[in-house]
Amino acid sequence: MKHIGIVGCSAEGAALCYRTICSEGAALLGAHEHPDITMHTPPLSKYVSCLEAGDLSGVGELMLDSARRLERAGADFLICPDNTIHQAFDYVAERSPLPWLHIAEESAALAREHGFQKVGLLGTRWLVESDVYPDKFDALGIGWARPEPEEVAEISRIIMEELVPGRFRTDSISYFQALIERMKERGADSVLLGCTEIPLIISDENSALPTLDSTRTLARAALRAAAS
Repeated sequence: MKHIGIVGCSAEGAALCYRTICSEGAALLGAHEHPDITMHTPPLSKYVSCLEAGDLSGVGELMLDSARRLERAGADFLICPDNTIHQAFDYVAERSPLPWLHIAEESAALAREHGFQKVGLLGTRWLVESDVYPDKFDALGIGWARPEPEEVAEISRIIMEELVPGRFRTDSISYFQALIERMKERGADSVLLGCTEIPLIISDENSALPTLDSTRTLARAALRAAAS
């Protein structure tokens, strides 16, 4: 069985990914089983400083530092449970000592599997305004839609000021639910939970649209890759 290396960024999202691999490993591998897992997470402030400066090469260097540490720890392949920093993925992939699974590729493949035609993008401002998901959806012929600029600003604020530090407010959950309702009215048939913390407050149970849980999707892909 292969050893999974997790390149962590924000704690809540990385923890959810880790917990999913561990908790769902038993169904695939047997009671109390899961692959070896090693995670490296630098201080989030280092990533935020690079993102605020538009320094994607700096983001990439942080990811590569984690990749090299995880290679030394024995990892066979890598995942990063953070959508936003995948903006630096092309820079990283060319220099990485180990292969990676790409969170947006896995989520786009799941969208195609479910037959979704127009996916609403939810995530940080950095992620929603980027081409990380549009490129992957376009490659599979899947439509997508961004929220309005003022909506992007508010969901980004909620993510960074509340979800990332582990604060889950009922009014913020209600904001996400209302936004998903509006995206449904605009023609979306599903929503991407494109910040790894969003699945902590939004799921199929409380969303007006089916959800694509990028965090758990990546974790499940890593489980399958480790067991293959």
